[in-house]
Amino acid sequence: MNSSFSMSLARWLDFLYPPSCALCRTALQNGRYLCPECRNGLHRIEKPYCIKCGDHIEGLVPEDVLCSQCRGLEFSFDFALAAASARDKAAEIMHAYKYGRQIHLHRELALLAEEAWKDPRIVAQSNPPWILVPVPLHWRRQRWRWFNQSYEIARTLAHRRNLRCEQALRRIRHTPQQALLPRADRLANLNGAFRLSQRERRVRSLRGQPVLLIDDVFTTGSTAEECARTLRKKGGVEKVVVLTVLRG
Repeated sequence: MNSSFSMSLARWLDFLYPPSCALCRTALQNGRYLCPECRNGLHRIEKPYCIKCGDHIEGLVPEDVLCSQCRGLEFSFDFALAAASARDKAAEIMHAYKYGRQIHLHRELALLAEEAWKDPRIVAQSNPPWILVPVPLHWRRQRWRWFNQSYEIARTLAHRRNLRCEQALRRIRHTPQQALLPRADRLANLNGAFRLSQRERRVRSLRGQPVLLIDDVFTTGSTAEECARTLRKKGGVEKVVVLTVLRG
């Protein structure tokens, strides 16, 4: 579907079924689900932030600073970025998207994640270009939720940036939700939970390529770490950068 047709369709749908802002219920047009005021009110993560995990750091510090949580640690991913902090209105819209099954909000969240392209480390990777890989859900959780929230964001973002989106990972163990576990138990909970998809094991399309691992929220980084480790060790990926909508 070309962009002009998509825009025309959005305008007709706006006319027939006028949408409203997901947060303040203001009437909207042009296929958007957040009004400008609510979009601007989301707490963006601005510099300075940790060059490894992307968490905001208070005070006057160098731009290449590591936060106290990342010093002395090694990660399978190169670095992580998030567009906004997971609080207030941002947390509200993410909750509506994931648990309220408001799947149409994936576009707003993809547009928010796309703000990461202002980081020169993302822009600099163009040859070869990024391949977007969403964090997978176990089939039981996806069947209950009806969709994989990370895949919907990843495929929309890939379409906007003219990049490939590959569902290259599978979640093979149904584990307790990470949010319910103490931080020390999260990595152990995910050990061996991911593997390459059957297609990726056969085609090896990611070998030697740079990957943007897409997820909804980065909290402790345990999910990102296990996915990145699998992509590197099993898939031969050259670089893994984690891109999420929100930072917990």
